[in-house]
Amino acid sequence: MHFEILVEDPSGKKALDILMPKIISDKDTFNVVDYRGIGHIPKNLKSPTDVNKRILLNHLPRLLRGFGKTFANYPTNFPAAVIVICDLDNKCLKTFRQELFKVLNSCNPKPETRFCIAIEEGEAWLLGDIPAIKAAYPKAKSNILNSYQNDLICGTWETLADAIFKGGLSALLKLKRQLGGHVIGREKSAWAEKITPYMDVDKNKSQSFCYFRDKIRELI
Repeated sequence: MHFEILVEDPSGKKALDILMPKIISDKDTFNVVDYRGIGHIPKNLKSPTDVNKRILLNHLPRLLRGFGKTFANYPTNFPAAVIVICDLDNKCLKTFRQELFKVLNSCNPKPETRFCIAIEEGEAWLLGDIPAIKAAYPKAKSNILNSYQNDLICGTWETLADAIFKGGLSALLKLKRQLGGHVIGREKSAWAEKITPYMDVDKNKSQSFCYFRDKIRELI
């Protein structure tokens, strides 16, 4: 089976490029496409014409319609699916999923699609495997990692920063003020690239990660 995976930022692509081979078989293929933010689903379900503004939800109607037409031509013995991965942030999960399915149901033909929501943020999937974090960052603060409650809306990436960044969150925010907002995105990508090689996808304690993993395997 082939998977087209859409994620809202480069750190998500870094993580999934490493994690997907741990979930699928050698016979399956995947492609991860990263965007430059989550954005909002257009009210009229018409994506903006400027495709250069790579904001995931803004372009989701166009993307899913395109995948529906493309997947319709795939051979029956090698089907394809699109996986949309978004951070929940502070949204209502039920309402957000309803909005996503409204986009999917507007497509004709509809691509095989799964919506996987990271609760609260993608870093929750990393925090679901504390042994992997400690393997990648031996000096990580155990008291902070052990106090984290999986998939709790609590400032997830900030918690990870406090645990592994030298000087903690305050030092990272100070660096952001000095060098600009790209600093945090760069650090998130570094965390994903360093931690995911150590992750055991079958022992992750993040329910939202397990949902993603299980949906992939169910499709296969």
